[in-house]
Amino acid sequence: MKILTVDVGSTYTKLTAIDSDTRSILGTAQAFTTIETDVMQGFENAFCKLTQKNESNPCADFSFDKLLVCSSAAGGLKMVALGLVPDLTAKAARTAASNAGAKVVKTYAYEISASEQQEIYDINPDLVLLCGGTNGGNKEVIIANAKRLVAINRPFTTIVAGNKSASDEIAEIFKQSNKNFVITENVMPEFNKLNIEPARDAIRNVFIARIIEAKGLNKIQAMACAEIIPTPLAVLKACELLSKGTNKNSGKGDLLAIDIGGATTDVYSMASGTPTIDNTMAKGLPEPWSKRTVEGDLGMRYSLQHVYDQIPGASNPDNEFMSKVKAWVELCTKSPSTLAQADSEEEKIEEFLGKSAVAIAVERHCGKIADVYTPLGLMHTQEGKDLMEVPSVIGIGGVVRNSRHPKQILSGALYDFMTPESTKPKNPKFYLDKKYIFASMGLLSMIDADLAFELLDKETIEINE
Repeated sequence: MKILTVDVGSTYTKLTAIDSDTRSILGTAQAFTTIETDVMQGFENAFCKLTQKNESNPCADFSFDKLLVCSSAAGGLKMVALGLVPDLTAKAARTAASNAGAKVVKTYAYEISASEQQEIYDINPDLVLLCGGTNGGNKEVIIANAKRLVAINRPFTTIVAGNKSASDEIAEIFKQSNKNFVITENVMPEFNKLNIEPARDAIRNVFIARIIEAKGLNKIQAMACAEIIPTPLAVLKACELLSKGTNKNSGKGDLLAIDIGGATTDVYSMASGTPTIDNTMAKGLPEPWSKRTVEGDLGMRYSLQHVYDQIPGASNPDNEFMSKVKAWVELCTKSPSTLAQADSEEEKIEEFLGKSAVAIAVERHCGKIADVYTPLGLMHTQEGKDLMEVPSVIGIGGVVRNSRHPKQILSGALYDFMTPESTKPKNPKFYLDKKYIFASMGLLSMIDADLAFELLDKETIEINE
């Protein structure tokens, strides 16, 4: 069987041709995504490159039996999340949305104000995730927020995943306003107990029904053998597969994967994250074993200025290197297609900025440890995941894949003695998704998990230098 996977990105449409008989990747190709006109044009351009007639091309006569597609075109799924308490239901809402492959632009807690209503109007999200209250608990805030949401004159769909005692009243509010909504199970039915899968599924279903049509992907959907899913969700599936394995293949265990893009940096961790330091107590919501965070202000082109602004000492006028970094950032911001030449100072600057983006993104993703003095002596509290013993860090994305020194960029994920409270990995091995196939293998896992695992295992190469 011949399988073609398609990743319709915001910049490039990427194809991967797979032969299930020889259990191999036959070839890959990419072309600019044509979201402004019809994404089929970008797909057809990439397919022409993939099947270009020449003797050395194993895909020259390629025709597919099955087509699988994911998409993050036009920036993917833009969301805001509303909860009751910042450290509880608001965090649960953000976790559910991120794990579904959405880009969470803003999270709100408590009853939103008029100015926050205006802010949501200005964000103009595709989706709103409305949460708040454990089942049988506070329902006044989620009902008040429902009333404020329907007053916002934007065509977003609201997914309600809060206190079930408020469901009937909230449904009536949305029905009377003729606003699109979906009611699903509470993301936190009991105190400190997460239930994110129903909300994640609801987000994915709305993505299929709403975003696919809006982005002009309905033609590709008609050709595909399964529903189109968000690209980050496909990558998450691949990370889960590589970590857990299949019935026939043993997984690789705990891992951390970092996908550095032009606009965002996504971090994925497959680990329980329980404390590894003695006398440490977990604090806050339990962390999901499979976790994704997306940093919308950390990217290698469209968000490069934000990366620079968060580097310590960036504004020091006496630092000659940072002055050169600033000039490069300004150039890349004006011309995002600018590339650094091999073995140049710009290449070193690009690697420095990539390492900085990784360092910031991983620090935000992992947990933090604080000292607590008790009558029994010094103890510690941990909020978030402890990833210090994670054995594998995997690099995904163009800046790491195209670099001659990918390990240098990924070293930003390492534990830093200057910030000892951060639980970043201490002594991992580094790996690289050299052919950029994680999204493709996440798609393939939906129809052949064993083949997807074998190809991931084969193509995820260890970096020794």
